[in-house]
Amino acid sequence: MERVRIAALFADKEQYGGASVTVCGWAKTIRDMKTFGFIELNDGSCFRNLQVVMDANSLSNYKEIAAQNVGAALIVHGTVVLTPEAKQPLEVKATEIEVEGVSSPDYPLQKKRHSVEYLRTIQHLRPRTNLFSAAFRVRSAAAYAVHEFFQSRGFVYVNTPIITGSDCEGAGEMFKVTTIGYSNDYKSEEEYYADDFFGRRAALSVSGQLEGEVAAMALGKIYTFGPSFRAEKSNTPRHVAEFWHVEPEVAFAELPDIIEIAEALIKHIISTVLEKCPEELKFFDKHFENGLVEKLTAVASHDFAIMTYTEAIEKLKASGKEFKYPVEWGSDLMTEHERYISEEVCKKPVFLTDYPKDIKSFYMKQ
Repeated sequence: MERVRIAALFADKEQYGGASVTVCGWAKTIRDMKTFGFIELNDGSCFRNLQVVMDANSLSNYKEIAAQNVGAALIVHGTVVLTPEAKQPLEVKATEIEVEGVSSPDYPLQKKRHSVEYLRTIQHLRPRTNLFSAAFRVRSAAAYAVHEFFQSRGFVYVNTPIITGSDCEGAGEMFKVTTIGYSNDYKSEEEYYADDFFGRRAALSVSGQLEGEVAAMALGKIYTFGPSFRAEKSNTPRHVAEFWHVEPEVAFAELPDIIEIAEALIKHIISTVLEKCPEELKFFDKHFENGLVEKLTAVASHDFAIMTYTEAIEKLKASGKEFKYPVEWGSDLMTEHERYISEEVCKKPVFLTDYPKDIKSFYMKQ
C-alpha cells in the first residue's frame, strides 16, 4: 500500500489537487448527515486534521463507517479536492474506506478538554491529544535543531555513559543502580557492592560533562545530548527526575566564544521550531501562553544582552521594586531578580558575567 502522509498533502497542495491518494489515520471526529458525512482524520504527521468527505451513494459500507467511534483507525482511498475558499485548503472525497481498527464506545478522548492530571491516567492514549502531539513534535524539531547546529559547526557528537560510577555534580543526589536491592545479608557497604553486578557503586548519570571534557581534549569541539537523572526530592517545575541534557565542550575557547555559541544555539532552535511547527505553536499561544509566538520570534531576531553581575545588582537596587529576597552585592540572584533584569530592564535574554567567586558555581576558570 502506497500511502500519503497528511502533512505532505498540506505541504504540496497543488501537486496533489485532483490526485487519487490513500491516507491512513485515526478519526478525531465523525459526523453523519444520513446521506453524507465528514471525518476529521489525523495520522500524526502534522497538527492539522484532514477532512474526509463520505457519500452514502459512493460508499457501500457508509453505515458501518458512520457508526464508528472517535479513535477508530481508518484507511481512506479517495480524490484530493482543493477548497481554497473554505476553512481547510483541501479535503479528500472518499471512494473507499476500510476500518483497520475499531474504537470502543467509551473511548475517553472525546470533544471534552481533559486535564493533564487525567491524561496521566491514560498514558497509552495521551499522545493522541492536541497537547501531547504538539509537545512531542516541538520536542522532535528542537532535538533535530540541536544536532543540526552542532554538526554544521564541526562539533563531534559524543555519547557518554548513562550508568556511571562518578558523581559529576558532586552533590551525591543520584539514583543508585543495583541488581541486589535492599538486603541484610551483607556486613558492610564494600561487601554489598563487591557482590553487585558492577562490583562497585553505580548510579544513573547526572551529567556527561566529565566524559565530555575528556573528549574535547582530543577532538577539539564536542557535544553530548542524552538523558540525565537527578534524585533531588523537590516537587518544583525546576527539578525533574529525568531530563535530556545538551552539553558542549570546546578546547581553546574563552568566555566570549561560549557566549556566542549559546546565543546562536538558542536562536537556531527557536527559529527551527517556528519554521517546522507553526500550527503547534499557535495552539500553545492560544491555549497556554498568549503572546508565545511573538515572544519567541523576538528572542530569535534580536541580540542578547551582556551585563556584569555588579551592573545587575545596581539595576535591581535602583528599581524601587520590593523583592521577596532583598539584594546586596555578594548575594545570589533569585528567579525574581533574573526575570526583572531580562523582562523589565533588557526586555530580552541576558548573559550575566563576573559573579563573585564565593557564590559562583564550580564551572569557572580560576
